[in-house]
Amino acid sequence: MGEEGDRPGMLRGGCEVIILGPKALKGKSAGREKKVIHPYSRKAAQITREAHKQEKKEKLKNEKALRLNLIGEKLQWFQNHLDPKKGGYSKKDACELIERYLNRFSSELEQIELHNSIKDRQGRRHCSRETVIKQTVERERQQYEGYGLEIPDILNASNLKTFREWDFDLKKLPNIKMRKMCANDALPKKCKKKTMTPVDKDLGELQLNDESSDSDEEMTSVAQLSFT
Repeated sequence: MGEEGDRPGMLRGGCEVIILGPKALKGKSAGREKKVIHPYSRKAAQITREAHKQEKKEKLKNEKALRLNLIGEKLQWFQNHLDPKKGGYSKKDACELIERYLNRFSSELEQIELHNSIKDRQGRRHCSRETVIKQTVERERQQYEGYGLEIPDILNASNLKTFREWDFDLKKLPNIKMRKMCANDALPKKCKKKTMTPVDKDLGELQLNDESSDSDEEMTSVAQLSFT
């Protein structure tokens, strides 16, 4: 038996030396090197597809969050302007509240007009804000005077109670029932029949098949809104 210093991997004096094989050296060098991907390779195409998929997913997520915030702001306005003495709202009462909602920016628009009317001011200030407000009000007015504006269901006493108890948490929006209201809902049924002309009646019959499904779903929940 030879001396301890004569064993493979050992130096004289008892110091051990670790000898790495070719595979170990190759693995270490590969870890330090970055593999270059050809721009027209399958790998590059796969990475591009994944990036686009992630961007689309993030965009949809942001759009959904924005819509939820807009719905939350609208519901918060209605809750803050409810009459605490009312246990339920009639259609006429609800329409009056909607009119107040549609005119919620009137004071701000007046202030903007006042600033713009002052002399020695170059250009219109707050122009972008004014444009956004007017476009929003116009769109909501068209909905209200057309197929209907969606609001919390304050006509039903039980749904109204649930809505009053809402604490502005967006996660609880599915608990709030919604319904569409239009300007004609404020009119008595007799007045609606008198104001309908033969032409309107014919057009209504032609569109009956297309709108029948919507009439059955007058009352919906926020959870059923499509966020696509």
